[in-house]
Amino acid sequence: MRHLLRGVAPLGGAPTDLLLADGVIVALGADAAREAGDATVVDGGGLVALPGLVDLHTHLREPGREDAETVETGSRAAALGGYTAVHAMANTSPVADTAGVVEQVLRLGQDAGWVDVFPVGAVSVGLRGEQLAELGAMAQSAARVRVFSDDGMCVHDPVLMRRALEYVKAFDGVVAQHAQEPRLTAGAQMHEGVVSAEVGLAGWPAVAEEAIIARDVLLAQHVESRLHVLHLSTAGSVEIVRWAKARGIAVTAEATPHHLSLTDDLARTYDPLYKVNPPLRTAEDVEAVRAGLADGTIDVVGTDHAPHTREDKDCEWAAAAFGMTGLETALGIVSTTMVATGRMTWADVARVMSHTPARIGRVDSGPRAQGRPLEIGEPANVTLVDPAARWTVDPAAQASTSRNTPYGGMELTGRVVATFLRGRPTVLDGVLVAEGVA
Repeated sequence: MRHLLRGVAPLGGAPTDLLLADGVIVALGADAAREAGDATVVDGGGLVALPGLVDLHTHLREPGREDAETVETGSRAAALGGYTAVHAMANTSPVADTAGVVEQVLRLGQDAGWVDVFPVGAVSVGLRGEQLAELGAMAQSAARVRVFSDDGMCVHDPVLMRRALEYVKAFDGVVAQHAQEPRLTAGAQMHEGVVSAEVGLAGWPAVAEEAIIARDVLLAQHVESRLHVLHLSTAGSVEIVRWAKARGIAVTAEATPHHLSLTDDLARTYDPLYKVNPPLRTAEDVEAVRAGLADGTIDVVGTDHAPHTREDKDCEWAAAAFGMTGLETALGIVSTTMVATGRMTWADVARVMSHTPARIGRVDSGPRAQGRPLEIGEPANVTLVDPAARWTVDPAAQASTSRNTPYGGMELTGRVVATFLRGRPTVLDGVLVAEGVA
């Protein structure tokens, strides 16, 4: 299967042609047109070409909660959002804490075929934070796990966290921490501040996140290991990561689209769509997160795509589950908050949503390499975006099984037009085009 992408603008630069064949980029510019032959032509005039997006933080729910999402439906949502790879978090049922479970998730992703699914392994058995999971076995399995996380739960025991950081060094792994001191957030429902006091919901202090990040960057420094901070959400957290990086500590950090765009004022509606962990913070925190992403303190945008059934969300705030979907809207949020405002370029978007997440997850090499540059000989994982498009989020039209997006009815800029996984189209003209793309 050969495709000529005509007139696309790689990373927002000068328009050119890309020829995709046999899973790789085989020609650029005038050579692409000369060698196209019988290739299917895709008119890319006015479109930005990005390397396929890579998400370090996706909840696919399978096995165990297929009523909320499956690997199949989540993969479809990812492809529509411009992703060619996602990292599937371990808080499934059973928990992905053994080689058997991560290999099951790997097979489900391969069978679905819309994106590469890289399983994340749990740090502790059953996410209970009591003993290390089978980190080495998962690393050596067919899934070749390199990212380990108890996300949804914090590895709150400093001894266990130290052991995990030491253990993953043997295979160049990384521990991705959900930074939440549980004793400071017991019963918490939203960000602790003026709004929580006014609406009468139990507050979740910023220091509960910041204290864990401060502890863990020091642990990472002490054992000379890699730490990744998930869904950083406060101004103080940005400063701690900035301090750690200035001292050469091997820490990377992630921001979610919702922490770039939404504030705790939305809790005044008591709509559980806005209930998320960590909670939506203040406008000042949102500004700090945007600034941290723009200046490189925050390395990546991770969706924290967290689908929930209607029963788990369509209820009173206190009973509702934490979480929001995000795969199909992430690029639009980044375009709207960062590119359209002049704080980032499309090359920056490629860095934080493709190149760097692939590098952190150690999936930037090998037979399923992701996050590679748009150059001859590189894998043909390509996303085409219309930067001028303005579109309105319609939850009912999304591919995810669940509909718990906080962006319903919101107008966004920048829309995914096409996605290619190793040269084969999964999305064309904004529509899924093939079943079981291998």
